Amino acid sequence: MTHAMVKGSNVPLDAMAVRAVLRWTPGAGVPDVDASALLLGAGGRVRSDEDFVFYNQPRHPSGLVRRLPKRSLPEGLTDTIEADLNALDPSVEQVVIAASSDGAAFEHVRDLRILLYDAAAAGGEPLAVFDVRAETGEETAIICGELYRRGDGWKFRAVGQGYPTGLIGLATAFGISVDEAEPEPEPQAPAQPEPQ
Repeated sequence: MTHAMVKGSNVPLDAMAVRAVLRWTPGAGVPDVDASALLLGAGGRVRSDEDFVFYNQPRHPSGLVRRLPKRSLPEGLTDTIEADLNALDPSVEQVVIAASSDGAAFEHVRDLRILLYDAAAAGGEPLAVFDVRAETGEETAIICGELYRRGDGWKFRAVGQGYPTGLIGLATAFGISVDEAEPEPEPQAPAQPEPQ
């Protein structure tokens, strides 16, 4: 049975390996959307920069959280994060699933939703569905949902929290060190000879 989620709601998971599929409707003026995941330890922070799975680092060193190739389906474009929750190190307390937009804010992204599937089941209905809506429209990154430990099991929470500072702002909020390109030095005017 698929759980239709509202912002802030949560649902227990029986599946120990899940696929979190971000899906949206492409079109003119619609930016591309990228899925990413942050593996958080105590205090809601990453343990190291390796705990950030995104387009430039599509696989966690453990191999247990990975970004799958984008797909074009009749329902829309998808970008997917797969996580083997059961095998994750006990120090990982949460896996945050986020979306970032490329070139424009989320007010231009239509029909964004996250669908959570049992990764062990081929096909089938999603376990949970959450329609992600931008709060202000100015967001360029949004936490769509989070997978978190509760007792001996895992739960999924629908979040929908936006960041106007993009993927970099979201990542640094969870403790990722981001090396931004240094600005090019301004060209210096040729030195003028000092008057004698």
